[in-house]
Amino acid sequence: MKEIQQQPVQSCEVSVPGSKSYTHRVLIAAALSDGVCRLGNCLESEDTHLTREALVKMGVRIEKAEDRLVVHGTGGRLLPCGDPIFLGNSGTSMRLLTGVAAIGQGTYLLIGTDRMAQRPVADLLEGLDQIGVPARSVNNNGCPPLEIVAGKAQGGHVRLRCGISSQYLSSLLLAAPYIDGGLNIEVTEGPVSKPYIDMTLDIMDRFGVTVERDGYTRFRVAGGQCYRKGDYAVEPDASQASYFWAAAAVTGATVKVMGMTPESRQGDVRFVEVLEAMGCKVNREIDGIAVTGGPLSAVDVDMGDMPDLVPTLSVVAAFTQGITVIRNVAHLKEKESDRLAAVAAELSKMGITVVRTDTGLEITGGRPHGAVIETYNDHRMAMSFAVAGLVTPGVTIANEGCVAKSFPGFWQVFEGLYSSGIS
Repeated sequence: MKEIQQQPVQSCEVSVPGSKSYTHRVLIAAALSDGVCRLGNCLESEDTHLTREALVKMGVRIEKAEDRLVVHGTGGRLLPCGDPIFLGNSGTSMRLLTGVAAIGQGTYLLIGTDRMAQRPVADLLEGLDQIGVPARSVNNNGCPPLEIVAGKAQGGHVRLRCGISSQYLSSLLLAAPYIDGGLNIEVTEGPVSKPYIDMTLDIMDRFGVTVERDGYTRFRVAGGQCYRKGDYAVEPDASQASYFWAAAAVTGATVKVMGMTPESRQGDVRFVEVLEAMGCKVNREIDGIAVTGGPLSAVDVDMGDMPDLVPTLSVVAAFTQGITVIRNVAHLKEKESDRLAAVAAELSKMGITVVRTDTGLEITGGRPHGAVIETYNDHRMAMSFAVAGLVTPGVTIANEGCVAKSFPGFWQVFEGLYSSGIS
């Protein structure tokens, strides 16, 4: 357990690691590329390591050279893998690599933790079935473990439901250039989390693959394309930046996250707009975005495009005047934990009134008190509730090591808030 220290938070500059979402996508595109790719600022975490190791098992050579990863592209020619490929509780790895496995060779078995075995992928399996790929849930419940028989994909039209996760679409998009005849994808439900689709398309474009689109409902990827070798850098992670912007919000300090820009395709960078609406001051500068806290007011906000930041916003909302309404995040039940239930339970422990609705949360701000925070082995719960401990005595984070899933160095950077300067 980790007890959060109550010390004055100094105005400071913070650096966060590379984007987890971009790192997964860059690794996959590089692995399928036509040559050697040198990747800078990739996130080193449990989830991204699982994606790397899975690609290695599929025949991709990946080396670490100083501050870069060197990926030897396969031109889309992946090798069979007779052993199960373990993907932990990384939903991104499981979903994106399901599409990648479909263009490989042989039969792949993708497995994970007990929690992963509860996370749905049925809509993605149905999409693969429409293009002739035998892909099934081993337990016949629409969840991992998954068995994918590669080498049978045929280009054509796919009707895809993305009401639970946009990663179903990203999975097919990333594989599409290597499917004979390409893919014409029609989204029939959703998609949720649209900015993550934009990130996928951004990576495909940077690697030289053309995608035609009509908003978020139709996508056309011609077959016979190939990701191009080259040098690529991963931008800082806006999700990880949110915890430090939230720290500024609740303490009144100024915290600048270096390297973040409003032009980022990461939807989570828009969290600063929510904090502005709550009463914070935001400075968007050339080398980063700074947030200064102030008296906080409740907001009514659709977080459908920023679902990972609902725990962070919920903690900030606990310190506001009024009732904060968080909408359009029903799909959070399918994350690393049921985040709606988890957030409601832990804020309630701190004396905050929380009402769960069909699609979100209603949080009445007040004066939280200390509590031992259960993290449900969910990295975002640990990092979000650490922010509460900056101004609330007696906050202790259980299983603090779960932050390794996405931000192994979080506690070191977080403790840098207590001293001035760059952390």
